[in-house]
Amino acid sequence: MANKVHPQASISDPSSESSATGRRTFTVWMKSLVCHTNGCTVFNSKGEIVYRVENYDSKGSCEVHLMDLQGNVLYTIIKKKLQIFGCWNGYRVNLGGIKKEKPWFKVHKWWSIVRRELACQVTVGIDKYWIVRLDKKSQGLKIVNLNGDIIAEVKQKQVSSGVVLGDDVLALEVEPYMDQTLIVALITVYGLMNRRL
Repeated sequence: MANKVHPQASISDPSSESSATGRRTFTVWMKSLVCHTNGCTVFNSKGEIVYRVENYDSKGSCEVHLMDLQGNVLYTIIKKKLQIFGCWNGYRVNLGGIKKEKPWFKVHKWWSIVRRELACQVTVGIDKYWIVRLDKKSQGLKIVNLNGDIIAEVKQKQVSSGVVLGDDVLALEVEPYMDQTLIVALITVYGLMNRRL
């Protein structure tokens, strides 16, 4: 199964998880490892599973869990009810469980009338970011800071021979100074908002 998502041409790359630009690279497969459920699976540059999301409910569930390969929950993501544009809270999970009264991050949908596009504002403590769709036809997105610097980018995966994989197989690049688990959690929220998970 992993060879279909993460072709041998990419696995044979002897490098670590960094690309030529210094960014860490991942493959996001918008499929669950569990039959008949929704979710996604994230592979590192060596083709190893590093994260997974299992959504046992219908697409767009109000609560999902980002886990590592062993099934340890890293983030619990909960949709706040009665929000017009949508608001999601992410709770970091530690050995003592989660503290639902204080989310680690918040994601709000924002509609820009001037730019005529939907974006998401992310708040992590005092830091703010934006999730912006690359274009209306693709599944691509970028996460930028307030200065407009790209800290993570998702595009449809293309193998070294030039073949573009299906729209459920995405390439993720994350700046080395960013928390990759947080970035995967934000991509999960974006997938939930767009009913892809």
